[in-house]
Amino acid sequence: MAQKTILTCAVTGNGTMPSQNENLPVTPVEIAHAAIDAGKAGAAIAHIHVRDPDTAKGSMNIALYREVVSRIRDADSDIIINLTTGEGQRFVPSAQDPKVAAPGTTLTHPKLRVAHVAELKPELCTLDFNTMVNKTWTVINTPSSLKTMLNIVNDTGTKPEIEIFDSGDLNMAKDFIQRGFFKRPVMCQFVMGINFGAAANTQTMAYLVSQLPDDCIWAAFGIGRMAFPMLAQSFLLGGHVRIGMEDTVYIEKGKLAKSNAQLVEKSISIVENLGGTMATASEARDMLGLNPWELSSLP
Repeated sequence: MAQKTILTCAVTGNGTMPSQNENLPVTPVEIAHAAIDAGKAGAAIAHIHVRDPDTAKGSMNIALYREVVSRIRDADSDIIINLTTGEGQRFVPSAQDPKVAAPGTTLTHPKLRVAHVAELKPELCTLDFNTMVNKTWTVINTPSSLKTMLNIVNDTGTKPEIEIFDSGDLNMAKDFIQRGFFKRPVMCQFVMGINFGAAANTQTMAYLVSQLPDDCIWAAFGIGRMAFPMLAQSFLLGGHVRIGMEDTVYIEKGKLAKSNAQLVEKSISIVENLGGTMATASEARDMLGLNPWELSSLP
């Protein structure tokens, strides 16, 4: 635990809704301010989705991403921008004909899922390695789609953060890593507690960590009431941490969070009370190797 701990703040996501917490950022102005304030509170990285301002639902609108990123950069915030590529992977089968998409399906061409990354060139972006059932829909990320997305991300110079939702995802990620598709150190994040994914408990996290290749930088986070317990567990197992209103709307049991910055402040207190020291954005850049690099295209 001698290393400093990187904290990512996931400020809005696409699942939590304002009906759950009126303080959830929805508009580009709100999302940008949430990221900036999270950085001031001590987060090194802001993980960013955008939402349709009228419906509050997740969006792939590049203009919304452009406004959020521009506002953060114009504010001279040092926080590392990490854009999601998770939109556009959902398939809802029709009850009458399961091979036909039902309303709620967002599945689209993988090139479109990283178009905002290619244009805006963030330092980081997520890359989901899961194909899984979640509630009433299926998330689909095939190896061919991931290769298409990763080629574009690599050409952009953005570092991908591999999102692992279960052990099979990690096996596929290890195959990609072994074949040299990622620059080391590889960055992995374990998502704990999603429906039908990796359970949010110590045993599951410890197993996943034990299967990581050498020279991986990893973090883990939990969903809902397991957000803070999994944050502490990730630190105690030697990983980095994540918190934010994408993951939980509560600061404590029965009490809604006022802001992402409040969640960050509590998380830092937990890590420091356990003996840790937080990494600044500048230190996180050095740890993650966020500098120009080149990789050949995937076959």
